[in-house]
Amino acid sequence: MSSSTKQSLATSSLPVSAAPPGRNIGPWWQAAPLTSVFVLFFLIPLALILMVSFWDFNEYELLPGFTFKNYASIFEGCSNTGDLCVTFSTYLSTFKFSFLVWLITLVVGFTVSYFLAFHVRSRAMQTLLFVLCTIPFWTSNVIRMISWVPLLGRNGLVNQSLVGSGLVNEPVDWFLFSDFSVVLAFVHLYTMFMIVPIFNSMMRIDRSLLEAANDSGATAWQTLWNVVVPLSRTGIIIGSIFVITIVMGDFVTIGVMGGQMIASIGKIIQVQTSYLQFPLAAANAVILLALVLMIIWALTRLVDIRKEL
Repeated sequence: MSSSTKQSLATSSLPVSAAPPGRNIGPWWQAAPLTSVFVLFFLIPLALILMVSFWDFNEYELLPGFTFKNYASIFEGCSNTGDLCVTFSTYLSTFKFSFLVWLITLVVGFTVSYFLAFHVRSRAMQTLLFVLCTIPFWTSNVIRMISWVPLLGRNGLVNQSLVGSGLVNEPVDWFLFSDFSVVLAFVHLYTMFMIVPIFNSMMRIDRSLLEAANDSGATAWQTLWNVVVPLSRTGIIIGSIFVITIVMGDFVTIGVMGGQMIASIGKIIQVQTSYLQFPLAAANAVILLALVLMIIWALTRLVDIRKEL
């Protein structure tokens, strides 16, 4: 038997050293702080909302118990074959705003990200332009919303310019406190949530793929549709989740820019809470959460985000 064979047999016969005590629980200790925050500030409040949604209430107090009264009252009148009930109309209005804002922010966010990623060659210039995009987000959402009022109001700067130039004979009323102003404010507030993930995905695209598509005779649009868009889908899905979930639950923007005249499910929950109808508001919140989770589940089916990141 050769010396190398003996050495290998001797090595294999040595006992395997056990892992140091406490080494296996190390990762659990590292994850404990974040897990505690997640449980304390998300899971427990969510469980409380679900529990309160089954309580009863009167003008003075909450009545702990178990009843489907709150859910039944939400869909009261929805069984009629005539006009849509208040709940369905409100959800349709909320979905309408979510879809319009998602579509506009997707187009704007993809265009800005594409320009920064592929048309700006200097990293310093990319950083500078990206910082310029974030400057409006250095101020409060309320301040940015209110800034549209003197611009879009009946006596605002836009109407004065239109009347002064002779394009219209009288001020346009639907610029403010309308669906237009609500969508405009949403796009202004949340476009950055679409730009950041799409730009991050585009910066990770191998530029040699674009050169290969160009060498193969593909046009700019073919390269965009067959190379850039598929490789940016992770950023598109993440940005879509951000925008849709925020708009679905927003009530401040709709209240301010809609002049308290446009309904949304978030606004209904806020009004019910202000009237101390907590079980009814909790039931609406549970339904809204279920719908949002279904939308997120559908979006995540399009791409495996954990694999792509």
